[in-house]
Amino acid sequence: MRKGQYMRFYHDDDCPKGKSSVYYRLIGLFLCLAFALPGLLTGCGSVDKTVEVLAAYGDYGANIAQTIAEQYPFRKAYSPEEKEAGAYIKSEFEKLGYTVEEQTVLSADQTGTSTNYIVRIPGEGLMFQDLQGNYVLKKRQVIVGAHYDTKFGSADAAAMLDYDGIQDNACGIGTLLTLAREIRTNSMGYDVVLIAFGAGSDSYAGANTYAAQMTADEIASTDVMYCVESIYAGDKLYASAGWNSLVPGQKYEMRRKLYEVYDVVYENSLSNKNGVDLLYNESGLSFDIDGNGAADVYREVTTTLSDYVPFDRAGVPIVFFESYDYNYSKTTDMKETKNLKLQANSGMIRRTSSDSLKILEEALPADQLVKRINNTAFIILKAIEKGAHNSLTKAAYADGATIAPVIHVIATVTPAGETASTAPASS
Repeated sequence: MRKGQYMRFYHDDDCPKGKSSVYYRLIGLFLCLAFALPGLLTGCGSVDKTVEVLAAYGDYGANIAQTIAEQYPFRKAYSPEEKEAGAYIKSEFEKLGYTVEEQTVLSADQTGTSTNYIVRIPGEGLMFQDLQGNYVLKKRQVIVGAHYDTKFGSADAAAMLDYDGIQDNACGIGTLLTLAREIRTNSMGYDVVLIAFGAGSDSYAGANTYAAQMTADEIASTDVMYCVESIYAGDKLYASAGWNSLVPGQKYEMRRKLYEVYDVVYENSLSNKNGVDLLYNESGLSFDIDGNGAADVYREVTTTLSDYVPFDRAGVPIVFFESYDYNYSKTTDMKETKNLKLQANSGMIRRTSSDSLKILEEALPADQLVKRINNTAFIILKAIEKGAHNSLTKAAYADGATIAPVIHVIATVTPAGETASTAPASS
């Protein structure tokens, strides 16, 4: 299995003893003709085929991304152009009917200001079982974020003639607003917080500001932070977990939400229906990824740092969406694209002069921006709809669905220092 691919399973059609494969091919051909003949005789128009269309969100998100790139190309953190881009994003949220909170973001020296734009969408809550087996309604939340600023400002314009930051990260904002538009018609169990982060290029200052102001209860009630960055121009679409999943004993719990987004892709056959795969880095290289002095396996995580970092450090599970190419034997060779038309910066797009709508449109399939934005928004939406592990939505609970009993192991203390035994108790 190649690096950067998810596992596919194929089933062989074994012929019974005494029958050749040619025999079965002839039988298959006969059956195909038998079913097709009525349609051929009456005309193709008489055959009624219903095709399920997924992530059919139009070009709304792509238009948002293009507008940000074209009108505010040098939206560097704390710059006037970043403020203009932020005001545009706020207005688009408001057009969708949302109330937008503004959170001030200060530069490290406190001389520059940026803004986080926050939308809170209340959910219905989720039904959990307590230790007695009773169902109780609890509020849980998810956070979806993307930064809207760029690395380069107006001072770089003369040397970066075509630059506009469509990859990093206008396409991420296009995804965020597409999700905002589609989620309005959904009844969610989760509370959903959407955030357009300012000053992401300044060591994710916007995300740092938001995470630092979360209370301990808010952090504890956050089941996942979905982060979207640079999903357009890379060869493949990836999702990764946070570095907190490298902590011994935490891998599965901290990657559960990552596995859920893969489930969405498989369950909806996005590869076959939409031509979109969601992959994970499975290079398997061993090195100290998180700088704690111990070697880690480089699988299902990334060394690309983004706005997810402060949430990762706070212990929140992370799903980071990006486009990249991890199919290399050394991390130093890994890059966003092998596209021969995009090697001016050694295959890297974000934070380079190649991050240009003009350049990328000439090198990439015409529908790639629309397809990547819409399908990423679809994947996140369907993952949020799944709700929390071991819970039910209110609608499912009302329909009579139940959660399988959980077996709790209760320790018992024996006299005279004998070995303790355990007894199971169901709830």
